[in-house]
Order: sequence, then structure tokens, then C-alpha cells
Amino acid sequence: MKSGIHPEYRPVVFRDRAAGFAFLTRSTATSDRVIEWEDGETYPVIDVEISSASHAFYTGTARVLDTAGRVERFERRYGKRGER
Repeated sequence: MKSGIHPEYRPVVFRDRAAGFAFLTRSTATSDRVIEWEDGETYPVIDVEISSASHAFYTGTARVLDTAGRVERFERRYGKRGER
């Protein structure tokens, strides 16, 4: 890699305020706000709107669509493909 052209890669805390969930990882993202983490160190914090702790797919609250029923209803209304 060329030196001097890449952003700094450092520890950052990502926090989902809606779920009260935070995790420490490494990133090139920056922030002016900081948070004291469980290890006593201070890290930049980035607030996110949604994470695995609040996303419907990961929490099990996602709705399952009846795609087979929707396709059959469409075919009844408009005919099957190739019929004309």
C-alpha cells in the first residue's frame, strides 16, 4: 500500500440508541463525540439508527409475506404468462 493516502484505521464504538446496544470495532469512520468503554478507555462513538439488535430480520419480528398466494392471485387476475 502507498503510505500517506489511506485514512486512519482505529477502534470506534457504534451505538444503536433505540436498542441500547453498542459494540466496539475498528473503522475509518470519524466522530467528534467520545464514550468511555467497558475497558476504561475513551473511543469515538458513532450513533446508528438501526443495528442487528433493532432490525426486524435479526430480532425475529419480520413479517413473512405469502408470495405464493400473491403470485396465484396475480395469475388469476391477469392470466398466466404466455396465454394469449
